[in-house]
Amino acid sequence: MREGKFIDQNIDRWKDYLVDSKDPDEQADRFVHLVDDLSYAKTFYPTSKTTQFLNGLAARQFQKLYQHRNLQFGRLIQFWRYELPLLYGRYHRIYLFVLAFFTLCVLMGVLSSMHDQTFVRSILGDGYVDMTEDNIQKGDPFGVYKNSNEFGMFVNIAANNIRVAMMTFSLGLLAGIGTLYMLFTNGVMLGSFQYMFFAKGLGWQSILVIWIHGTLEISAIVIAGTAGMILGASFLFPGTYSRLESLRRGSRDAVKIIFGLIPFFLLAAFFEGFVTRHTEMPVWLSLMILIGSAATIIWYFIIYPVLLRRSGIRFEKGKIIFPQGE
Repeated sequence: MREGKFIDQNIDRWKDYLVDSKDPDEQADRFVHLVDDLSYAKTFYPTSKTTQFLNGLAARQFQKLYQHRNLQFGRLIQFWRYELPLLYGRYHRIYLFVLAFFTLCVLMGVLSSMHDQTFVRSILGDGYVDMTEDNIQKGDPFGVYKNSNEFGMFVNIAANNIRVAMMTFSLGLLAGIGTLYMLFTNGVMLGSFQYMFFAKGLGWQSILVIWIHGTLEISAIVIAGTAGMILGASFLFPGTYSRLESLRRGSRDAVKIIFGLIPFFLLAAFFEGFVTRHTEMPVWLSLMILIGSAATIIWYFIIYPVLLRRSGIRFEKGKIIFPQGE
């Protein structure tokens, strides 16, 4: 193809590329097309001014694309470092209510199991209880964590945990009642499950094994319950906003909290799939993982938000506001 015809076929598109686009997908598409054009021009018109022009235009487009990705990465860092902890700190009272309610449900599960020997089976199912008792007889009470392939177990557990969290969160739309129901069922199940091992004299061992992943998993469920109650509270108590506007604002905050939980669910699933199965690991290693997980949750979701708030840092209208213009 003659250079003049090549220019005529593409000049309008190149002119459009001189006008910046804020759409990252369009930026990427532009860069791909420019690389194709530049490759063709270097092949057939290596010393042409057209080739020099396309080289400069492609370099400019790459710079815009790279800059946008840097901004996206910086926005993500800002979310984890400031936005999410500040947001969660705003709802600490709801979190304390959810934590107290969930703890009460766990105690209900424990007390019910203590006073009714059939209660554990009615909650966990005969199949699971029989399997556990069979494993105890074999001297491997936590053998259930060794029955599946590590990666497959990780994927299934992560998917299930995220599903439960999404249900706990989304049912908050039912004025918070649906979220309380999910917290109730999970709390009673946890209490019954834990009592089953204490009743067999395996309480301490169950803590060292099960809570390697359970610390993050249960904490994340409680935080998902907080997000669900934020939905319910925004609908029931709109304040000076219309009910629809209050729900919109509450939904936005709750979704951010749920998004922030995904890494914790993935880490919990990793522990359950790859680590918990090693039931004979040293006590010090189990305690290190357990305490480290608990410390991470307490620091990031409770202590750190308080420290940020006391420092005067706040998040408003999509921006981090530092005290005294820092």
